[in-house]
Amino acid sequence: MSNQGLIIEERSRDIGDFIVGRLIPFRKKRMVGPFIFIDHMGPVTIKPGHYMDVGQHPHIGLSTLTYLLEGEITHRDTLGTEQLVTPGSVGWMTAGKGIVHTERTPQNRRDGSEFTAHGYQIWVALPKELEFMEPQFSYTPKEDLPTWKENGLQFKLVAGQGFGHQSPVPVHSELFMVEVKSTAETLLHIDGQLSGEIGICIVEGHILACDERISKGNMLVSKEEDLCKITLGENTHLLIFGGQPFPEERHIYWNFVASEKATLEAAKERWKAKVFDMVPGETGYIPLPN
Repeated sequence: MSNQGLIIEERSRDIGDFIVGRLIPFRKKRMVGPFIFIDHMGPVTIKPGHYMDVGQHPHIGLSTLTYLLEGEITHRDTLGTEQLVTPGSVGWMTAGKGIVHTERTPQNRRDGSEFTAHGYQIWVALPKELEFMEPQFSYTPKEDLPTWKENGLQFKLVAGQGFGHQSPVPVHSELFMVEVKSTAETLLHIDGQLSGEIGICIVEGHILACDERISKGNMLVSKEEDLCKITLGENTHLLIFGGQPFPEERHIYWNFVASEKATLEAAKERWKAKVFDMVPGETGYIPLPN
């Protein structure tokens, strides 16, 4: 997914233990652990003639994590992958030295009916030593992801490790992404359960943190590692993510991520020259933005 539609919240607020903002990157916090970009897609009603059709576009230096709550997407890439991504499952594409992919509404959903699309497109930067690795794609069905209940809360470990569980998604650094749902107001202790920087994305409902009520559509970023406790309101849905930060800064341009600006410049020239391997059977091309 291209990041051209990214909205960055400039009026982030400091409430004590947390910085509160919209989605990353935003001004006060460019990354949370290795997570460098989160795009909240929808919820939106997909109508005939308005299907998702994101044509061929490239990535380098990152892994994309596609996590849908509603709707379906067909992913196709340079490797010859054609995968239907369904709600609750994980599409994990590692770009490494370079990959091109498309994301489209599946053919069987283009039947004249309407449906809801809702989910998250997430970019995870690669460790410096893996930035030029061979590209890969994996798909993990929702049935293979660890789920459990504790203290009245429903948990799913989407990626990485946390709360004593390990996801089968083949990540490349120390990270976590956990989905948590409540039915009644419930206290959640995070300390000791997750390692590294922590971000909390409120999908539905609200949480109470540092004597403030934060509602859906916002994201909180912990200012300290291995913190803390929050209270979920009733019928609240969270994505908690983060991990160990890298020692080096990451640079981002369009769909490219790198530890060296020269790597970004080389990728820009490669895309303009159309020397990336392309998706079999695809002819479209999204030009480099000015």
